[in-house]
Amino acid sequence: MRIVIIGNGMVGFKFCEKFLAKAPAGTAELIVFGEENYPAYDRVHLSEFFAGKNADDLSMAPVGWYQENGITLHLGDPVQRIDLENKVVHSFKGKAVVFDYLVMATGSAAFVPPVPGVEKEGVFLYRTIEDLEMMKAYAPKARKAAVIGGGLLGLEAAKALLDLGITDTHVIEFAPRLMPRQIDDAGSDILKGLLQSLGLTIHTNKNTVAITGEKAIDGMRFADHTTLDVDMLVISAGIKPRDELAAHAGLQTGPRGGIVVNDKLQTSHPSVFAIGECALYNDFIYGLVAPGYEMAEVVATHLTGGDKAFTGFDMSTKLKLIGIDVASFGEPFIAADKGRTIVLQDTVKGVYKRINTSLDGKYLLGGVLVGDAAEYNMLLQTTKNKVVLPPDPTEVILGARGGSAEKGSGVAALPGDALICSCEGITKDDIMQQVQHGCETLDAIKKSCKAATGCGGCAPMVKDIMEHTLKAQGKYVRKVVCEHFEYSRQELYDLVKLKQLQTYDEVLNELGKGDGCEVCKPLISSVLASLWNDLVLAKGNDTAQDSNDRFLANIQKGGTYSVVPRIPGGEITPDKLIVIGNVAKKYNLYTKITGGQRIDLFGAHVSDLPLIWEELIAAGFESGHAYGKALRTVKSCVGSTWCRFGLQDSVSFAIQVEERYRGLRAPHKFKSAVSGCIRECAEAQSKDFGIIATEKGWNLYVCGNGGSKPQHALLLATDIDSDTCIRYLDRFLMFYIKTADPLTRTATWLNKMEGGIDYLRNVVVNDSLGMAETFEAEMQQLVNNYKCEWREVVETPELRKRFVHFINAPQEKDPEVKFEILRDQKKAKEWK
Repeated sequence: MRIVIIGNGMVGFKFCEKFLAKAPAGTAELIVFGEENYPAYDRVHLSEFFAGKNADDLSMAPVGWYQENGITLHLGDPVQRIDLENKVVHSFKGKAVVFDYLVMATGSAAFVPPVPGVEKEGVFLYRTIEDLEMMKAYAPKARKAAVIGGGLLGLEAAKALLDLGITDTHVIEFAPRLMPRQIDDAGSDILKGLLQSLGLTIHTNKNTVAITGEKAIDGMRFADHTTLDVDMLVISAGIKPRDELAAHAGLQTGPRGGIVVNDKLQTSHPSVFAIGECALYNDFIYGLVAPGYEMAEVVATHLTGGDKAFTGFDMSTKLKLIGIDVASFGEPFIAADKGRTIVLQDTVKGVYKRINTSLDGKYLLGGVLVGDAAEYNMLLQTTKNKVVLPPDPTEVILGARGGSAEKGSGVAALPGDALICSCEGITKDDIMQQVQHGCETLDAIKKSCKAATGCGGCAPMVKDIMEHTLKAQGKYVRKVVCEHFEYSRQELYDLVKLKQLQTYDEVLNELGKGDGCEVCKPLISSVLASLWNDLVLAKGNDTAQDSNDRFLANIQKGGTYSVVPRIPGGEITPDKLIVIGNVAKKYNLYTKITGGQRIDLFGAHVSDLPLIWEELIAAGFESGHAYGKALRTVKSCVGSTWCRFGLQDSVSFAIQVEERYRGLRAPHKFKSAVSGCIRECAEAQSKDFGIIATEKGWNLYVCGNGGSKPQHALLLATDIDSDTCIRYLDRFLMFYIKTADPLTRTATWLNKMEGGIDYLRNVVVNDSLGMAETFEAEMQQLVNNYKCEWREVVETPELRKRFVHFINAPQEKDPEVKFEILRDQKKAKEWK
């Protein structure tokens, strides 16, 4: 049996792979014709070409793979004619090949709108590696570019232009919103704001009528009589199926394009099949890779004697556009009479979450996620498998609080036939079987069944199922740090303390292997800081720090740094305010009052940092640790000092708390607030720990979060005095530092804690572990060891001399740092 495959894209390659896995060796001859000069490559991650990847990196298999599997591959030789009567294909290079079965995987081409001027120099499509190579060659000539198309591919193309260094990039969308097929108006507004914050200019409701310029493009003209000057244009306005070869051969095609197929993917000729974006099934073109892979599976099954039908495919999708999560699943848009809609919208953080439920609130029907799509996999599975929602459906986007989630929720509640990896057709049962057969890491599962090797979006859920299966087998699931340390963070914390290790190199030599990596270095540095509270730049630990910790300042746009002095409790004297003003004027810094009751100074050169710190320290300031995984601020209201409603002196207590825990390193940053009465002006219940005054003392709340996943803090203790509150905080923070996973905020830590807030209360308040005295003593040791990191640098010449841009010219500032005026202050110019 000879099978000819026309097209060597992702779907054509996947057919070969699946057919080889099903067919006994030697039963069929596969011959592949590819139009491009490259073997099949990953178009899903095509934009990574501009992040440094090349054709080999994107390749799905080298040419040698085809040879090893007995496949004849003709690259750069497209089929030009199909003779159905004699079952022969004729190629561009003159080859005539007889076939028994023909699989058409010709894919799609970029849709080019009929706009005068599309042929001009500087106008490109965004479809193939060759297109990208031409864009890359032309980009140095361009200063201002545009993309026609605000859908998935258009926004990917806009990212490509930014990666090429064209910071003045515009997106032109004909529809009234971005990604009109995937997200609603409110989601589009959030996405638009996020994209604009990254430097893109977005134009919606824009119809391009002409591309101007003589030989090369110099601008665009629109139907509303406006114009836009550009010197480079990328067209990414959708796709059209490549069906011209089929139509010329006499195969049935749809009125708007596409090769008509049945549920076996057979065309109007029984020996010819069509798969991927060229196939028209039930009047629908499937423009994603996962349904194309499923089509390849159906045809491979049919040609090897099996029986399988294509019945359509879920078009839910998740992607990261220029670092921004966007996802839609199920029915993203739903009429009011068909279901209920719950929306979470945070315009400050740039997060939009919409879920649509059945009218009775029992089932999830679909939704839209913008800015944060961490829950996408679970929401998709909940929708597809009709998992009953919790009594409060908002929990599926806000999370159950304090371990209150019902048992059986999550991956455990999914049926065995739940499709987890749609790219490879892998179910929950398939993954569990791989684990039971010895695949106990994500990499092992990827190699054994190819789950999570396509788009990669299912990887978190595959890992969750793996860990769930291991736990069900009674095996201890260890979350090791990385390949260099076979320990969890908690285990490393205990071992470093037991062995009294003081530096990263000592830890690596004693407990690890290899040279370390960007995962373990900052983690070990955090553990060392949490244990000993020594200067993070001392003892050779500086190069192991996160970049912000390495400079004791936050790296900002344009290669500048920001300085945030500590202002305990938000209380500051007029003299100190004047000092900050004088420093800002002297070093020409942009000033901004933060949400944490501090003043942020932006635009500092690295060589100016010690000078700025020196002047601030002389006035009584110290580091605010805005750069570290440490205590940030303890906000306060004015409390009983000035407010007629105040019950306690919230400012004094906030200062006491902040000065006790300043500089304390933890698995993640943490924040606090003290409110002087139940009116809660300091917003204490949105903090990692919050304190609210009562007539009898203080109520202590813990594990709140005001970020992209806002959660109210939960009540830990009531009506306690100040000393008791401090003791409970010592215990709470030490327990968090010792047991939390890396980069885990207190809210997430509590959500994952078995027993939730009740267990935590037993540990902290009731001392159920018998560790209270130990926790308090360890905290006191850290408090005693505190030193201001800025002061240490200012007073230590060896440390101070590191803060230069050029080692051989320490007085020279970075010439690439440029500024521009914004509302009578300066701001960093965008990076080119």
